[in-house]
Amino acid sequence: MYDLIIIGGGPAGVSAAVYAARKRLKTLLLTESFGGQSIDSAGIENWIGTVSISGQDLAKALEAHVRAYTDKPGNTLETAYERVEAIEKSEAGFSIKTGKNAYEAKTVLVATGSSRRKLEIPGAKEYENKGITYCASCDGPLFADQDVVVIGGGNAGFESAAQLLAYCKSVTLLNRGDVYRADEMTVENVLKHPHMKGITNAIPKEIKGTTFVSSIVYTDATTNEDHELPVTGIFVEIGLIPATGFVESLLPLNQYKQIPIDAKTQRTTVSGVWAAGDCTDTLYHQNNIAAGDAVKALEDIYLSLHTNG
Repeated sequence: MYDLIIIGGGPAGVSAAVYAARKRLKTLLLTESFGGQSIDSAGIENWIGTVSISGQDLAKALEAHVRAYTDKPGNTLETAYERVEAIEKSEAGFSIKTGKNAYEAKTVLVATGSSRRKLEIPGAKEYENKGITYCASCDGPLFADQDVVVIGGGNAGFESAAQLLAYCKSVTLLNRGDVYRADEMTVENVLKHPHMKGITNAIPKEIKGTTFVSSIVYTDATTNEDHELPVTGIFVEIGLIPATGFVESLLPLNQYKQIPIDAKTQRTTVSGVWAAGDCTDTLYHQNNIAAGDAVKALEDIYLSLHTNG
């Protein structure tokens, strides 16, 4: 019986695991791998305390931090590389089932993150990390003084565009429909920037390039005409897919399949279960926020265990 089982090896899961180890909670970290969705980023420049780090190196650093505790004699933190298939209530707390084993815990922290919805047009796969990126906050500075495109007309798309305007030569946002999904004030504030342009009824058709991206072709849905934009960077913001399928029978999810949480404590609507990071309905999704929210959750879990026994 564990005090806590943490599910997920990204910034949220690892942050919680490190704090749990320091507080001597009998903890099991279950993850298929370390790093989270940033593992594919060529350069992350907003991970606090590190000026620049690749996604692969961040994953190695997260795993090393966990191992620094699991390798200590008498340590209370364990890890297992297993995929969680379901969480069920049990007499003593919760039963977490993987493809190999079943584990029992008094409390659970879900930190499984999400994956970016990928652009599926010719050239998108070939030029991923060669001009196509799914994280403006991670990779944006790499495209300083260049012409770039943002695909997606929701709040995430406009927020990415706003970030990119700080250092890019120009930003063009492509929206599939004739109306932006982002809130009106955000749209108005971003589009009034002199280096910003929004194009509606623009359906991405093809990415072109040689070694790196050189242009994007889109179809005007009103005229059916193709247009080609010369750009070196393409930032895709067409949605996230939370990794929450395994908790659907235990926790209520919102319309986006995210886990609703109490922002003060990270508690879910099921007593004994907390959640942190990109799998939740928190407003902003970034590595540093996920890590902080997980620490917040761990503090509340610790208090709950020591208050309730």
